[in-house]
Formats: sequence, structure tokens, C-alpha cells
Amino acid sequence: MKKREPVSHIMTAQVVTLNLSHTLKDAEALFKKHHIRHIPVVSGGSLIGMLSLTDLLRISFVDNYSDEEGRVDTAIYDMLSIDQVMVSNPVCVQSGLSIKEVAEILASKEFHALPVVDGEKLVGIVTTTDLIKYMLTQY
Repeated sequence: MKKREPVSHIMTAQVVTLNLSHTLKDAEALFKKHHIRHIPVVSGGSLIGMLSLTDLLRISFVDNYSDEEGRVDTAIYDMLSIDQVMVSNPVCVQSGLSIKEVAEILASKEFHALPVVDGEKLVGIVTTTDLIKYMLTQY
């Protein structure tokens, strides 16, 4: 493993995002379509929040999200907005931070994803899966 390899080498740069004009139903559709579990929320190009699949599951009382036959009661989605459910001002990392430093943050904070920014502009997302895939290439 290279000591100072930046997180930009393993992050996903083509990030699926939401903005405050989207609905929670839009978010659910994006989670399913892209098979992802975290979506940064942006205003312009700036990061303002993070929405996770767990956030949606928590408010919709879903037991078997992955069951394609299962119907999710999404009435609650019409009562709440992205802004009310997302984590505002999420912890984020700069693209030049080392992979090791990012791994330490993910482990210590027990996060599963971190938005990657340059200044305030969202440039990517790094997940625990990205770290595992990277580690597998090192051995």
C-alpha cells in the first residue's frame, strides 16, 4: 500500500446526487436504480447534506426493502422533505487526504460513506466498499 495515496484514486467521481427540490420518492428510485446506499445532497455544486438508504428505511418502517414483490408504504415520503431527513453538514474529506486517513475516519466514526470535496465543491464519494476493493488489490 502506498503511504500517501490520495482518496481521489479510489473514490467514485461520477456521483449520483439529490437537491432540495427532489422528493423522498425520487431518492428511493435513485437508490434502487443505481444500487447505492448513500446520496449526497447538493445546492449548486456545494455539499449541504447526505441521505442514506438507512434514513429512508428508518422513516418508512420497511422490513424487506430488497424484496421486489414487497410494497413499501411511502405515504410518509409525501409528508417529509429531503431537508427534513438528510444529515445536514455531513463530515466530508478533501480529495487530497490519504486513503489511510480516510479509513481511520470511517473506522472511528463508524460511517459507511464520506463525501469528497475540493473546497466546498462535491467531487466524489468514498465508501467502505471502495476501501475494501482497494485493500484487495494490495494483496
